[in-house]
Amino acid sequence: MRVCSFLPSATEIVAELGLVDTLVGVSQECRWPAEVVGKPVVTAARIDPATLSSLEIDTAVRAALAESRPLYSVDAELLDKLDPDLILTQDLCAVCAVSGGELHDACPAGARVVSLDPRTYGDVADSVRRLGEVLGRREQAEAIAAEMTDTAAEVAAATAGLPRRRAFFAEWIEPPFCAGHWLPEMIEIAGGADVLGRNGEPSYPTTWQAVAAAGPELVVIGPCGFGAEEAAERAAGLELPCPAVAVDSDSYYSRPAPRLADGVRQLAHLFHPGAVPDPGLPEIVLEGPTKPG
Repeated sequence: MRVCSFLPSATEIVAELGLVDTLVGVSQECRWPAEVVGKPVVTAARIDPATLSSLEIDTAVRAALAESRPLYSVDAELLDKLDPDLILTQDLCAVCAVSGGELHDACPAGARVVSLDPRTYGDVADSVRRLGEVLGRREQAEAIAAEMTDTAAEVAAATAGLPRRRAFFAEWIEPPFCAGHWLPEMIEIAGGADVLGRNGEPSYPTTWQAVAAAGPELVVIGPCGFGAEEAAERAAGLELPCPAVAVDSDSYYSRPAPRLADGVRQLAHLFHPGAVPDPGLPEIVLEGPTKPG
């Protein structure tokens, strides 16, 4: 089977299933595992986040959505040459990847399009099972999904009975976006209490004043698409009401893939370090508040 993945999380799942060699095309954001780097890039973002501030990125995205301009370009000619049997995409978030609807004119004849749209942690495990079914790797998929479920159960048991740590997870910085979809559930599993997020619902913008009023004990900085170092750099000037730590959201939080289980462990350690060992994921404690930037 020849597979094109427009979705980084789907690319990760395909690789976890032992089928990385079936990937003939990927998106510009597909960087994990290392074996996918260098494969033909079929789709890329029209906005370059490296050159813009968090506020400028948000403004550019809002303008594009208001004018119904696509945020991603698809190389239809390359896609046609790659001749995939299967295209993996999503319809959950217009900002995150190419949607199924945007493939109408570019999709090669005969290619099957599968859209993965998980909203909860359990849905992510189910999307692994679904891809396993589609790709003929049912047993491997079940093992991966079971490991995600077992990790969540283990962490929940380790933090059961402990005081829940009030937390705000920033999926974006300027403006701040609260946690959405699977993230509030991850926080709950880890022994925390999300002060503004809504389980299974989209993230939404708020203000840092509202965050402070909600009384978090910890702010986790995890802007979608960024690693811990860049998250810390972008949040360096924030005036926050409590301790804050930057994490690698791109790898362990914003992508609905098996590595969310590692993110659950990290959150549990941040909330309850005496109960859950440090999983060793990237984290940077923020110091010295100045002004938002």
